[in-house]
Amino acid sequence: MKSTRALGALVTITAMAVTASGCSVIGGDSADDSSSSSSKVVLVTHDSFTLPKPLIRKFEQQSGYDLVVKAEGDAGQLTNKLVLTKDDPLGDVAFGVDNTFASRALEAGVFAPYSWDEPAGVSDYALPGDDAHALTPVDNGDVCVNVDDTWFKAHHQAPPRTMDDLTDPAYKGEFVLPGAATSSTGLAFLLATIAKYGDGWQGYWSRLMANDAEITSGWEQAYEVDFTQGGGKGDRPIVLSYDSSPAYTVPKGSSSSTTSALLDTCFRQVEYAGVLAGAANPKGAQAFVRFLDSQPAQAALPTSMYVFPVVDGVPLPKQWAKFAVQPDHPYTVDPADVAAHRAEWLQEWSDVTSR
Repeated sequence: MKSTRALGALVTITAMAVTASGCSVIGGDSADDSSSSSSKVVLVTHDSFTLPKPLIRKFEQQSGYDLVVKAEGDAGQLTNKLVLTKDDPLGDVAFGVDNTFASRALEAGVFAPYSWDEPAGVSDYALPGDDAHALTPVDNGDVCVNVDDTWFKAHHQAPPRTMDDLTDPAYKGEFVLPGAATSSTGLAFLLATIAKYGDGWQGYWSRLMANDAEITSGWEQAYEVDFTQGGGKGDRPIVLSYDSSPAYTVPKGSSSSTTSALLDTCFRQVEYAGVLAGAANPKGAQAFVRFLDSQPAQAALPTSMYVFPVVDGVPLPKQWAKFAVQPDHPYTVDPADVAAHRAEWLQEWSDVTSR
């Protein structure tokens, strides 16, 4: 997730720990080492990948492979690098390409087909059009507008509830969001507006910008710096984040969250793993794909990367039942349409938001 997948203060801290030098190693030697040795499996992933070290050690002990992790930016940057290096892959297996970018990777032939006996529930999240089964679903979550309920209460103002509300002058200068051209989170919201407004989506963005919405380069800037509930104590009480974010703004000892997600504004994201075509260690890559969908790894996803598992029956943290509520009808866009129009939509979005 997810990038992609940073959903709160804790994820920022853990992501920084993983990516302090742009890449990291969990077991094995330096991430700059070659993957030619069959004793290693090299994972190429986004900056927010993190799982408990004991869990990774267990994978290494059971599989016999040392896991080497290469973090390559957010989901968009990751996908671009995988495409550009497809003839000389950066590793053996990739995790973190999501449904807003997956079609590009498939068209470029980044991934090798790999079918296996997936746990129940996984196929429900399969990427439409992935007939060769090159990508295995690992997690899911929804990009949603979040509001600071305590701020609105203190200012005696009703919070917005819909996308249209965000263009109401009553909320002028209160919304901050990452850009669609520089963030998978921002791209997800752009797709949500395209799904809702169809051919009129550019007009919606014109109204949003006229209402003094602030666009940042990424989720961390929007949430951690500019959002009133972020670590930087910003001045904007409306932010683009995730459906799980309210679970992490519950004060210690409290039974309620200080924020909430607007479930009528959400776009469903699914993250995938796949064996890289031309991998030096395809068997190790396959082993890691299976590991990501194992019960222990799936159970660790909510507290490690703040996303929902895809395997049926995996327990969620207690607070998630109340504060990490998924929308019943999130917006979606056919991956084939995204592949066909992504560049065109991003250019139009840049034109509208830069006026």
